[in-house]
Amino acid sequence: MSQVLVASNRGPVSFSLSEDGELTMRRGGGGLVSGLAAVTGAAREPGPVLGAGARSMPSAEAEAEAAADAEGARASADAPGVLWVCASLGEADRTAARRSPDGRIDLAGYETGGAAVRMLDIPEGTFHRAYNAVANSTLWFVHHLLYDTPRSPHFDARARRDWQSYEAYNAAFADALARDAAPGAKAAIQDYHLSLAPQMLRERRPDLKIVHFSHTPWAPPEYYRLLPDDIGSQILLGILGADHAGFLTERWASAFLDCCEMLPGARVDRAARTVTCSGHVTRVGFHGLGVDGTALRQRAAEQDVAERARALREQVGGRQLIVRVDRTELSKNIVRGLAAYRELLVNHPEWRGRVVHLAFAYPSRYDLPEYREYTAAVERTAKQITEEFGTADWDPLILQVNDDYPRSLAAYGLADVLLVNPIRDGMNLVAKEGPVLSERGCALVLSREAGAAAELSDDALTVNPFDVSQTAETLHRALLMPRNERSERCGRLAAAATALPPQRWFADQLAALD
Repeated sequence: MSQVLVASNRGPVSFSLSEDGELTMRRGGGGLVSGLAAVTGAAREPGPVLGAGARSMPSAEAEAEAAADAEGARASADAPGVLWVCASLGEADRTAARRSPDGRIDLAGYETGGAAVRMLDIPEGTFHRAYNAVANSTLWFVHHLLYDTPRSPHFDARARRDWQSYEAYNAAFADALARDAAPGAKAAIQDYHLSLAPQMLRERRPDLKIVHFSHTPWAPPEYYRLLPDDIGSQILLGILGADHAGFLTERWASAFLDCCEMLPGARVDRAARTVTCSGHVTRVGFHGLGVDGTALRQRAAEQDVAERARALREQVGGRQLIVRVDRTELSKNIVRGLAAYRELLVNHPEWRGRVVHLAFAYPSRYDLPEYREYTAAVERTAKQITEEFGTADWDPLILQVNDDYPRSLAAYGLADVLLVNPIRDGMNLVAKEGPVLSERGCALVLSREAGAAAELSDDALTVNPFDVSQTAETLHRALLMPRNERSERCGRLAAAATALPPQRWFADQLAALD
């Protein structure tokens, strides 16, 4: 087979460093890693994906075992196959990269499941500015429409310095891919962290076939214009360096084409879904991402999940259960979801004592002040609900903020209602995982702004994520839904959720290059 290179910020493995300097390796967390690892063989256990945006959410993988003979690893790495290029995310990763031959983790005696892995030792300051200041605080905010525009964004001299770090970060990936790629290899560059890398790589290696895939939504032109003109153009031109630009839904692909029409000299062909710029043609497509139903069910059948399920049943008793599983990410809309639950209890007092809301809100991006404040707002809202409605024998809300992947899987199985109400989401795999693992059939209350709504809206109960009252009434309707209707809807949701597993999603990206 021809060589395939994968590039992403987060890699298939990560490291921790003990006080005595010993490195321990485990599989990297997050939805992107889980999805890609399932098709590249870069992990010993497939592990289900928990949310497309769940970049900091851990999976339940055990620590990877020590590698076999290093010479065997070298022989495997030299054969055509997969090479995964990623960044060092912390000091332990940087230490591992420095102790490995030119950052090649697989050649340093670590078991990476058969894939070659190059971990880039990008300077800490450069990484911080590129990742936190640009990728997470600017591009993520633009594509998810999160800015409080009277106050932000504020693009000044400091923002320009941050942008230079983002350019340097992308250039480091382009250099590594160009150096490692065999003639005619395929490079799959993933997500908004690496928007500039396709064009940079094309300049270095015009013989390669390049796909860039965006896991986020794409902003409409009127919002995309919040970016400085030159930066907005550079991002578009960067992605247009690819032969194929992929998105999770037709809606996000169309928004990208809309933005490309703003580029001087670019020619957009809507019928062919192509953009021609400086003589280069980029095809634009959308590739839905589902879950690996078999792997997900196998993981959910393990003992640690069963133990969590028993504990949750004891907590909830015979009451109906509304479940949500999210990071405390601004776009996930947790505070409005909690407000809707409160309004349900106010307007429909018959549910008091008869329903429990189980909310998993795992901390995310705590380096950013906006996220620390949002996490505090989630906790304050939850406390208010408990104090207002709780009784000696009924806790209306159980908020869990510590990561526990098996517990999340257990909650999926027990849910009567699954609430997924993001402001905006590229896909949202929680909406797909829940129905797959539901034991009795759950009703799905789903934001129309989630990418998953394009596939699931026929059998979900869709809501406007900003309309708290509508969401409250939809929760009421979901709780009242007859069991047979709920089960039938859930079965169709599960079928749709597993129709496009990660293997097919990634294969479709590579096939588009042909």
